[in-house]
Amino acid sequence: MQSLQFTAESSSDGMVERDFTVGDVPGVLWSPASGTERAPLVLLGHGGGHHKKHPAMAGRARLLVTGHGFHVAVVDAPGHGDRPRSAQDERDIAELRKAQAAGAPEGPIVVPYNARLAERAVPEWQATLDALQELPEIGADGPVGYFGIGLGTAIGVPLVAAEPRITAAAFGMNWPDALFETAKRITVPIEFAVQWDDERIPREATLALFDAFASTEKTLHANAGRHFDMPRFEADSAVRFLARHLRRTVAPAA
Repeated sequence: MQSLQFTAESSSDGMVERDFTVGDVPGVLWSPASGTERAPLVLLGHGGGHHKKHPAMAGRARLLVTGHGFHVAVVDAPGHGDRPRSAQDERDIAELRKAQAAGAPEGPIVVPYNARLAERAVPEWQATLDALQELPEIGADGPVGYFGIGLGTAIGVPLVAAEPRITAAAFGMNWPDALFETAKRITVPIEFAVQWDDERIPREATLALFDAFASTEKTLHANAGRHFDMPRFEADSAVRFLARHLRRTVAPAA
């Protein structure tokens, strides 16, 4: 098993931030500043073109850490943040920018690009989870959740389908084409957020993906507006959803 190495630490306003690596994958772990009691862990998936410390990640982490006492981890997806891009990454990104400039559909480019990233990212996330659960304040038997929008969903759906340790997940706003069959294997509670007037992702396909999840408990949040108009209160809702499903009495750390 690859070990976790902490490389930097800081704290502010009741939250400790620790940079780490697992192998050559960089990440960040946010934790409560008070005490060493065990608490649930939430894995956050960042959006396409973003990184582990994007303001959205830090903001969601703060809601989970200071509001509920959880631990929160994010890693840079392949070709993002502090990780180098492959030649294939560069070609995919160039094709995406070309399509955007021409007003052409993005899905035919984004779907295979995200699928390639997910194929690499899922085993990296699993190795990271292995390493994080070695920490006494998290533990091997503690509850684990997942929260990712956009690319965070493209990676998160196959991750949750493959990883029985994740027992609740919040997704949303991603091209669904490559995810339908995988979604059928997911049975844990999910919350799924969409923009009803999304100009980039067809509404019908998004609703079909929600329908494909095999979860007996699943909730769809649909908000009026375009792709980048998702209300900030959806993050609050996802945090409440995860807190409801992950909170339980956990033993103190040794």
